[in-house]
Amino acid sequence: MIAAFHHKRGIIRPRVIWIKALASLSTLGTGGAGGREGPTMQIGAAIGSLVARFLKVSARERRILLVAGVAAGISAVFRTPLGAALLAVEVLYRDGFESEALIPAVLSSVVSYSVVISIYGESTLFAHAPRFPFFPQHLPLYALLALLTALLAAVFLKSLRTVEKVVAKLPGPPWLRPAIGGVGLGLFCTPVIVLMGWKLHSPGQGLGLLGGGYGAVQMAISGSQWLPAGWESVELLLALCAAKLIAASLTIGSGGSAGDFAPSLALGGIFGGAFGRAAQLILGDGRIDPGAFALVGMGAFYGGIGHVPLAALVLVCEMAGSYDLLVPLMLAEGIAIIALRKRSLYHSQVPTQSDSPVHRDALLLDVLKTFRVSELMTTRESDIEFAVDTPVPDMLTQMNRSLDQELFPVINLERAMVGMITAQSLRAMVTGAETERVQVAGDLMQPPLSVRPDDNLRSATQRIVEHGLRAIPVTGPQGNV
Repeated sequence: MIAAFHHKRGIIRPRVIWIKALASLSTLGTGGAGGREGPTMQIGAAIGSLVARFLKVSARERRILLVAGVAAGISAVFRTPLGAALLAVEVLYRDGFESEALIPAVLSSVVSYSVVISIYGESTLFAHAPRFPFFPQHLPLYALLALLTALLAAVFLKSLRTVEKVVAKLPGPPWLRPAIGGVGLGLFCTPVIVLMGWKLHSPGQGLGLLGGGYGAVQMAISGSQWLPAGWESVELLLALCAAKLIAASLTIGSGGSAGDFAPSLALGGIFGGAFGRAAQLILGDGRIDPGAFALVGMGAFYGGIGHVPLAALVLVCEMAGSYDLLVPLMLAEGIAIIALRKRSLYHSQVPTQSDSPVHRDALLLDVLKTFRVSELMTTRESDIEFAVDTPVPDMLTQMNRSLDQELFPVINLERAMVGMITAQSLRAMVTGAETERVQVAGDLMQPPLSVRPDDNLRSATQRIVEHGLRAIPVTGPQGNV
């Protein structure tokens, strides 16, 4: 989706809609350790691109519709209208966002959210405590959590890229690789699930290893009847975090049609829950709520690794149904962004708008607005001008004396420009084309087109490009060249 925005004029093939849906149903329905949000973003983007094709809009409007489709998809899955809109415009860049698509993304997100809650009702993704009281004394703990979460995110990226490299070297066709990843996932997760179920006296309990892992995050936030107390719960959550990291790497790294969004949130949430419980045990502070640290860990992990700090902040607050953790989230995500500055979950992200091919030309034109035509125009006494009644043979003779002149003004007796002739039109005369119809310059000239010395270079460049010229005359106040 990001690559289509920057390099393919916002075009995504329509078949992506149903192929991605079927592939994701197969991957996630059979236990793939990934999320549904990534495929939903791609499907939403493809729908936006398809709508643009039917409406026959410009490339710029097609890109905006693509972003709006992404926002609608995320809003429908997460029921986070504002966070979805921010994510759609922020995920395109490592340091910035697509400002011109923000309002369309907000509108599409609102419509999508309204449709979903009218069918399924209004609710948040996670159940949570009534309040998360803010204690400034806990800010150093959130800062430490952010640093450790950034380290975990770097390990996840390394694991993901390693699986991708290993799988790419395996023999066999590329379409077989996700199946190999699925076999590896089953071989790894089955004994882990069985052993954990035996240890917890809860057979069959998967603890979120398969799928997106939101059940495990909910356990990290609010606890569970079968979750042990004390340090045993910390050890269990850390072990689950490591297992989830490997499971997600096997699914996503092998090319399975599953998103990396949900595993990122799950890893951050599980690790944050373990950190909060450990801090509570070490400090003996009853005010520490492990659920708060789980939510902040989610935001720090995905905000840092995806370079979407603002979107991750709002998403976590909307998923929890509370803005009580706004300040800790701001601190943790700021630290995570700095720590993960040189790492990114998405290869196709570009640093800023100036690095995107779709904006580079526009930025160049903005620079041209600062210059005037008078600063770069050339004036030569050897330039050739034609009178309206100049015969064709004379024009050809004069053109041969100035091979570098691409445009010849046609002037009247007052030296005002009344038309112009391109060198290309004169060269056509050499071949004998239309020699009977064209006798003098007035027969060949086209309507005059010029700029003034005080015009900016952007407007001059646009006129040259729009009319397919290689040069353009500069005229004075009275129209004289």
